[in-house]
Amino acid sequence: MDGTGLTMAEAVFWLSLLLLAYTFAGYPLLVAAWARLRPRPLRPLPAWTPRVAIVVVMHDEAPRVEAKLRSCLAQDYPAARLRVLVACDGCADDTARRVGGFSDPRVTLLEFARRRGKAACLNDAVASCDEEVIVFTDARQALDPAAVRWLVHGLSDPAVAAVSGELVFRGDGVQGFGQGVDAYWRYEKFIRRAEAAVHSVPGVTGALYALRRDAWRPIPPQVVLDDVIVPMQACIAGRRVVFEARALAFDEPARDAATERRRKVRTLAGNFQLLTLMPELLAPWRNPIALQFVSHKVLRLLAPWAMLALLAANAVLAAGSPGYALALGLQVLLYALPLLALAGPRLREWRVVRVAQAFVALNGFAVLGLLEFLTNRRVHLWRTAASSGGEGRA
Repeated sequence: MDGTGLTMAEAVFWLSLLLLAYTFAGYPLLVAAWARLRPRPLRPLPAWTPRVAIVVVMHDEAPRVEAKLRSCLAQDYPAARLRVLVACDGCADDTARRVGGFSDPRVTLLEFARRRGKAACLNDAVASCDEEVIVFTDARQALDPAAVRWLVHGLSDPAVAAVSGELVFRGDGVQGFGQGVDAYWRYEKFIRRAEAAVHSVPGVTGALYALRRDAWRPIPPQVVLDDVIVPMQACIAGRRVVFEARALAFDEPARDAATERRRKVRTLAGNFQLLTLMPELLAPWRNPIALQFVSHKVLRLLAPWAMLALLAANAVLAAGSPGYALALGLQVLLYALPLLALAGPRLREWRVVRVAQAFVALNGFAVLGLLEFLTNRRVHLWRTAASSGGEGRA
């Protein structure tokens, strides 16, 4: 190979390595240092008790609906100032009947005969609310009794338009891949806390977040990620989106790659969709947290392609350099580690195997997310646990 080809391979190698290092290590460390050196503390108002509507969009969730309603109504918040609104998105099962027959008068049903997707239902549900605060949550997760109170506490700062809760995985009996996903989620929450301390989080936890009613703007009915577009609309309007670690929703991590694949591919397809719906998110003169959005959201979409480029360039360079040969060996080891999970249950419990398995799988899902976005025009219509073998998150 001539010198030009070798130089190009070196450039691809180092650029890919730098992008990956910044995405997964450099940016988290940067935003953590930024949060420590220049934090932007909240200034909550005392004794603010607004009227709250908890909005849950459901599609064929009859087995879960009663437990979800009990969880919402058990909130440590003045009962007279709390309402639960369930929007049934073309439910073909017993969901609507169970909601309508619930004994508590604070439960309201909004039923749609035709299935349209979560975003369209959210537009209609919020339009029917006159409460000062809207809390959004999904059907699957149970809420901590103090969740609404802590979300409202964060919103009591007039500069804050949205507050993200924290999704906590209950790990009893979860092993192998599920533990790797749990480790990834703890890493993700570390980043979100730092981003909120600096200015705003570029997206909230879809399982639990709150919004001031006056910050709501209708969202495109085909949108997948309401938990990104809703807070980012508020952020572009000049308000903050923060993270409240004391507002808890409880879930279980995926126990295998197939279950996590169904959830994650749809989410990543939604990220690609969002870039076409709101290209202004990439513009620093429009988006006050453009750096955070690009670093946290966009670069992760590019990461699997950088991994492929790094591997290919390294293969070209390895023949002529012991250093590049060592780097190639480390890359191959990283990608081979998940295969150990197939060798036996004891190897699946090694922490390094669990983390490598989750890392490789989640980056592979980003590729599948792009394919899903390009080929599935109905990606905004989620599947329930009954129809997809375990998926219930919108």
